[in-house]
Amino acid sequence: MNVIDVSGLTKRFGDKTVVDNISLRVRQREIVGFLGPNGSGKTTTIRMLCGLLNPDAAAGTCLGYDIVREAALIKLRTGYMTQRFSFYEDLTVQENLDFVARLYDLTPRQRRIDEALERIGLAERRKQLAGALSGGWKQRLALAACVMHEPQLLLLDEPTAGVDPQARREFWDAIHRLSDEGVTVLVSTHYMDEAERCHRIVYIMDGQILADGTIPDLLSQTGLHTLRVRGRGTGALRARLEALPGVEQVAPFGENLHVTGEDRAALLAAVAPFRADPDLVWNEGETTLEDVFIHLMRRHRVHPHGH
Repeated sequence: MNVIDVSGLTKRFGDKTVVDNISLRVRQREIVGFLGPNGSGKTTTIRMLCGLLNPDAAAGTCLGYDIVREAALIKLRTGYMTQRFSFYEDLTVQENLDFVARLYDLTPRQRRIDEALERIGLAERRKQLAGALSGGWKQRLALAACVMHEPQLLLLDEPTAGVDPQARREFWDAIHRLSDEGVTVLVSTHYMDEAERCHRIVYIMDGQILADGTIPDLLSQTGLHTLRVRGRGTGALRARLEALPGVEQVAPFGENLHVTGEDRAALLAAVAPFRADPDLVWNEGETTLEDVFIHLMRRHRVHPHGH
């Protein structure tokens, strides 16, 4: 079953089209990573899906409700987490959740608060002031508030920005537990390791979806080939390789350079003269998700409407 099933989703601000006629389908229990550079239209899309922003054009449903006519019903059944922490810092964790429970008119209120605290692992911190929590615990409080009314759909807008790696990992463990319980999740992120924890990835740029699929799908559809080179002098080598026909991008990864191109024969021909250098070690590498996204961005800049 598709929890999100929309097409023609469009939003303009003045003469700028921020979301440009996109289609999006998300199945129940799926965790979909929504990726793209800043200003690509991710937040605007999320706000239209949860009924906070009226689309200029759209057809389809979210949670079975018409995205245009029944936005108010969608809003009540969706959990939306914004980029910024937006709770009362001078109230405790429990008091903040009590406030949210009253907003949604949840009953019995105390039981719902206790369940949310347990579900997200906050029970021990219920008496702590929200303002005294670290970034990671603040994110968890925001997530607990999001799931209190038991939404079937979570829309998370860069939920782990500025949070340390351990807290990010724990947050993602909580997301996967919610998915196991039947919750559907659309989450925007900048982090490649987080993208790899999603069931599927949708990549958006300039309000257009450039790619949509599982990681193996994206790696095979893009058709990129990658060579890795390490050794002395790779810094100076980078600029020389970038200028060669057949080489699309050269990116440093630790002590390696990833040299990528669409045509394997042309790529091998381009680097052939450098393979004789005894200071360099070459081997075929696996194309990464980051390679794919850089490739999509570059291709889109050359052919903005060529997809």
